[in-house]
Amino acid sequence: MATITNTIPTQYYDRLQEVKQFDESKIGVKGLVDSGLTTIPRIFHQPPHNLPTPKLNAQKPKLLIPIIDLSDPRSTVVDQIHHSASILGFFQVINHGIPMKVMDHVLSSVKSFHELPKTTRMQYYCRDMSRGAGYFTNSNLYESKTAHWKDSLQVRLSPTPPKWEYVPEVCREALAEWDCEVVKLGKELMGMLSEGLGLERERLKDKSFMDSRNLFGHYYPYCPQPELTIGLKWHTDPGLLTVVLQNEIIGLQVKHGEDCIDVEPVPGGLAINIADMLQIMSNDVYKSVEHRVLANPLREPRVSVPYFFSPSKADMLCGPLPELVSPQKPAIYRQFTFSDFIQRYVMGELQGKTVRNYFKGTGQAGRNIQKLIRHTLL
Repeated sequence: MATITNTIPTQYYDRLQEVKQFDESKIGVKGLVDSGLTTIPRIFHQPPHNLPTPKLNAQKPKLLIPIIDLSDPRSTVVDQIHHSASILGFFQVINHGIPMKVMDHVLSSVKSFHELPKTTRMQYYCRDMSRGAGYFTNSNLYESKTAHWKDSLQVRLSPTPPKWEYVPEVCREALAEWDCEVVKLGKELMGMLSEGLGLERERLKDKSFMDSRNLFGHYYPYCPQPELTIGLKWHTDPGLLTVVLQNEIIGLQVKHGEDCIDVEPVPGGLAINIADMLQIMSNDVYKSVEHRVLANPLREPRVSVPYFFSPSKADMLCGPLPELVSPQKPAIYRQFTFSDFIQRYVMGELQGKTVRNYFKGTGQAGRNIQKLIRHTLL
């Protein structure tokens, strides 16, 4: 097995060589931790702007992510979701209809996979997603400038189902069941988000908007130098909606102005966040906000299972929904294909930029686009 070098003089540092050496070892971040290392490899060192900073005003009131009880009257829930999606872009839901035993089963099975013996995990280590499943450290490990302190299991669920034999057996049943449960919840949430915009309940539940479904089983092990790295840097999600199941270890943060809000785990709760395409489709009514995960300083691992709803058709024409465009509320974005958006999203993420601004329409071209959108269905 390759030995991972922890420290190399700056003048001799070859990032690609270190990345290749680490990736080909197939041990993941969990393997590094199990080896007993006390200093993290250089490839995981983050620039200062990616790292958390001390809170300057300890007296400032603590901001909280709203918790919405889906068993409340529907009109109340619709109003609460609309408000949270418009202001913070994040909220948590309870009494959502998914049994606690199902949630616990998903978290425990994902944790069990990441804690299998190293030699067993290595058999699954693969970046090729053509089979619909993969296991790796950082999906963009080779392209990004720095690596994140986490390992991930990825399963692409739709529109083409995965080859389930390539999904680890220890979590295969749990993830298949989770897919069925979250699809139902996702449709219910999209219906209420649609109503909050004054649209028909079914408008945002259109299959073409939500037919691409992906989930990750993230594992954030103990980090011996959490002040030097990050679990996942600031980013937005590119699709429509994300449903996040997390264990009791805190780490997920949301950016709100100059503040960072902890998404504190709620027993039986699920974190929900608006993604880029929904902000665009809502003509900036709903907000897709930056969020990150801190490196884990605790011996107990953080486990999270984000589930992403996105459009599936690369040539789908995207932009603000025609019903939400008027002379009083002109279209903020021009039309574009989903494939163009994803390509620029990937480029923007690598450069630390928000891609939505690229698709904003301005001037006469923007006004022409607004007229076109009014007569074109998404």
